[in-house]
Amino acid sequence: MHEVLAKGILSSKNGMNIYRGCTHGCIYCDSRSNCYEMNHKFEDIEVKSNAVELLEKALRQKRCKCMIGTGSMSDPYMHIEEKLRNMRKCLEVIEKYGFGFTVITKSSRILRDLDILKKINQKAKCVVQMTLTTYDEELCKILEPNVSSTRERAETLKILHDNGIPTIVWLCPILPFINDSEENLRGILGYCIEAEVKGIINFDMGLTLRDGNREYFYSKLDKHFPKLKEKYIRTYGNSYQIPSPNDKQLTKIFYDVCFQNGIMSDTEECFKYLNTFEDKYAAEQISLL
Repeated sequence: MHEVLAKGILSSKNGMNIYRGCTHGCIYCDSRSNCYEMNHKFEDIEVKSNAVELLEKALRQKRCKCMIGTGSMSDPYMHIEEKLRNMRKCLEVIEKYGFGFTVITKSSRILRDLDILKKINQKAKCVVQMTLTTYDEELCKILEPNVSSTRERAETLKILHDNGIPTIVWLCPILPFINDSEENLRGILGYCIEAEVKGIINFDMGLTLRDGNREYFYSKLDKHFPKLKEKYIRTYGNSYQIPSPNDKQLTKIFYDVCFQNGIMSDTEECFKYLNTFEDKYAAEQISLL
């Protein structure tokens, strides 16, 4: 861990990352890609020590309320958050100023902040996004060695729903020749149905590989799936898009199951929902009039 003083915290689309790097160890992580120009070891977490102060300043100056998002590059609920509690401090600021909030995570640690998430959701909108990759618990330990298990994440989704917090699942990545089976897909979708998720985001059945994360991914294939790297190279070369051979079949199952269970499956619709701010307090006042 090392600390830095950041110049700003919110992007033009109101996203933020209070940490850079991650300790979850997911073998397919795109954030390892060279294009992000991370000039330190990925597991040596960069902590923006002034993130809370920058966020408060930014929200205090905003004229219009909006959704504040985090987790797209680095999971804010990785191990270091247990000690630093910076995400919790940011949530307190977001709740104080009445903004909405959405986060992408793979950790049940988010339940530590359930009290603040509920307060945000009472005033505006709070949406928790959870990534689910594999139904197989043993495979999960290989693909995502330092995160909450898939079953734990599914239970977290249930708890969030029971507390009135809507959830979106990221169904990705689907790794060719590893977890691109109908059994795996139906298992994950079963968890989503049980947890009554609002929507599921899936761009396609496959993954993406860029310089940086490709090398890391291949090193893990050599360790856990002997000779599979050679099959990837023969099949895909240095392609960015790595579609599963089962893409068409799995995609049909995905859309059919979502339709049958009333789950949002259109990616644009999901993102529109995530980005739309709702002022519940103002709506309540109008209804009283």
